[in-house]
Amino acid sequence: MRRSTGIDPGLSLLREKAPNEELEYGFVVDALKVYKNPRVKLHHLLKIGGLVRVKRGIYIFGKNFARRPYSPEVLANMIYGPSYVSLEWACQYYRLIPEKVTTVTSVTTQRSREFKTGLGLFTYDHLPQQVFFVGVTLINVSKTQAALVATKEKALADLLVLRRGRISSKKQIKEIIFEDLRIEEEDLNSLDYELLKEIYLARPHSALEYLLQCKD
Repeated sequence: MRRSTGIDPGLSLLREKAPNEELEYGFVVDALKVYKNPRVKLHHLLKIGGLVRVKRGIYIFGKNFARRPYSPEVLANMIYGPSYVSLEWACQYYRLIPEKVTTVTSVTTQRSREFKTGLGLFTYDHLPQQVFFVGVTLINVSKTQAALVATKEKALADLLVLRRGRISSKKQIKEIIFEDLRIEEEDLNSLDYELLKEIYLARPHSALEYLLQCKD
C-alpha cells in the first residue's frame, strides 16, 4: 500500500486490484481483507468519497479517483436482473433517435422496477421469458467487461411494444417512426428484418407486424 501518492492506502489497494470501475461488495471486502475489519474500511472509503454507492452492494470509484469512465450498461445489468439494456437508452446508443436520453432503460423478466441512484435513474420494464433473449447481444465495453444490450432491432421493437402499445395501420407506425421518434429512413432500411421477424414470431404484436411491412 502506497502512502506517497496522497491517496488513502485502502483506496490505492482497491485501484490496483480492481479490473473494472464497477465493484461488488464481495470483491471490495475481499480486497480489503488486509484490514482488521474490511467493512469498517469500506464505510470509511464511502465517507471520504473514495467510493460511491450506486445501490446496496454495488460501487464505483469516486469522481476524483476514477481511473476511467464507468459503464452505465454494466451497472444496469448489475443493479437488477436478469436484464438487458434496451428501449430509449439503446436506441440512443445506436444513434437511431436524435434525443439525448438520461435514464438508463432496461428490460427484465422480473417485475418492472426503477432505481434512483446518485448517478441517475435506472428503469426496468417487464417482458415475458419467451421473447426476452431474442435479439440480445453481449457488447464488450472494455477488455475485461461486457454488458447485455439489445440489438438495434430489438431496442426499437421493445420501444414500440412497451411504449406505444397497439398499432392499427402501416400509416400509424410510419408516423411514429419518422415524426415522433424521428428515425431516419436510411436507418430504418438498414435494420435486419429477418431478426425483426424472429422477434415478432417469438411474441406477435401489431407494432412489429406493421413495422415488418415498412421494408422497401
